[in-house]
Amino acid sequence: MKPESVILLHGLLMRRPALWPLARRLKRRGFATLMFPYASQLQSPARAMERLAMTLYALAPGPVHIVAHSLGGLIALETLNQYQRLPPGRVVCLGSPLAGSAAARGLAGHNLGWLAGKSGPLLRGGLMQVPANREIAVIAGAKSMGLGKYFGRFDGLNDGTVAVWETRLPGLSEHLVLPVSHSAMIFSEQVAHLAANFLESGHFDL
Repeated sequence: MKPESVILLHGLLMRRPALWPLARRLKRRGFATLMFPYASQLQSPARAMERLAMTLYALAPGPVHIVAHSLGGLIALETLNQYQRLPPGRVVCLGSPLAGSAAARGLAGHNLGWLAGKSGPLLRGGLMQVPANREIAVIAGAKSMGLGKYFGRFDGLNDGTVAVWETRLPGLSEHLVLPVSHSAMIFSEQVAHLAANFLESGHFDL
């Protein structure tokens, strides 16, 4: 039986090699992994979404799942919002500021918005909605380690870059908070295990 595909997306200021530990763990669970490259600062999100949609179409009829970290989750979900007749599949977002990023807004307020490049508007504003008729889960972090907290001025649980409340939007199938920092999510064995559970069954099954 052919293994189901999983596309992995990195976050802002990252490259594909950062996803290797996560990809290896998902492969051990029987998935065929593909690490999607995009230039988070220099390339517009619209262009990244177009390329991601073309990748999804090429893997039809699927299913094709997605696991995306931070900004990558916004790219993935907005692609599913905007493009029609994409193959089915589940999505796991890791620390993605679906409701918009206070840290990104804080950077812009300190004249440091250039750090987010062309992805800045998407990060600052977040998404209007999650895709309908698609099973989507979020793992949020509650270990506050990262410079983002100094710009976001979070009131409540956060992972050092994204506040837990920023990872919530109506329509999510699952939402889980773990004691992990923003960057550490993609290296966590527990996060990979839970993500694989959701891709297989639609539930984290702790």
